[in-house]
Amino acid sequence: MITRLIADSRKIIIKIGSNTLAGADGKINSTFLSELAEQAVTLMRTGKQIVIVSSGAQVAGLSTMDKWARKRDIHYRQALCAVGQVELMDAWRRAFNQHGFHIAQILLTREDFNDPNRTLNMRNTLFTLVDEGIVPIINENDTVSVEEIKIGDNDTLAARSAILWSADLLILFSDIDGLFDKNPKEHPQAALIDEVRDIEEIRKNITIGMTNNFGTGGISTKLDAAEMVFSYGISTILADGGKPRCLEALAAGTQKGTLFLA
Repeated sequence: MITRLIADSRKIIIKIGSNTLAGADGKINSTFLSELAEQAVTLMRTGKQIVIVSSGAQVAGLSTMDKWARKRDIHYRQALCAVGQVELMDAWRRAFNQHGFHIAQILLTREDFNDPNRTLNMRNTLFTLVDEGIVPIINENDTVSVEEIKIGDNDTLAARSAILWSADLLILFSDIDGLFDKNPKEHPQAALIDEVRDIEEIRKNITIGMTNNFGTGGISTKLDAAEMVFSYGISTILADGGKPRCLEALAAGTQKGTLFLA
């Protein structure tokens, strides 16, 4: 089903989590970005349109300004994101430039989705960019976001972006193979759930574990994201972005994942 869904989908949003984007040293994994860009370009050359929602500004900031690593003050965290966003976009730019494609940066807050005029402008910008073969890279504007305007996590941001763009498919790349009945990091015997058609029912039958190290979201936010787009007829795939050539493998049916089928 995952293979067929990817083949049948023209407009695909791919969300990359911080744990997927960061290497073992905690810095941006440029090899991963380069390979992901190559795989995305391969899909684009078959007529598909790709939008990427990328976490990692704070990770990139910490790898650049490691002297701030222990600072917890909100102003330093936002400053880290300001530094890191430049590094993050430069890494994505270099990854896609290898294949002759340009990227565009879009930074958003919750207010942008709540204001009809901004929403219309965002939608028009997305359509224009993808129609011209440019890859939009969306992230939350962490430098200005405080609690009352913060979207919260990039799973939610990806879901809102998918709805805004009228996407056919949302792919959430995380650091696990998919949705399990228990947290596989705490329970080795946990079973992967291949397909979900009723998210409300599945919540009653699984045990949600803790949030991961770098990211702000856990399985709960991914379920929320899948549920958010479900009512708009958008299916979601949750898979491990750390597996070799993850996007290509999903499309070929050689990598497992969980499909939330709308």
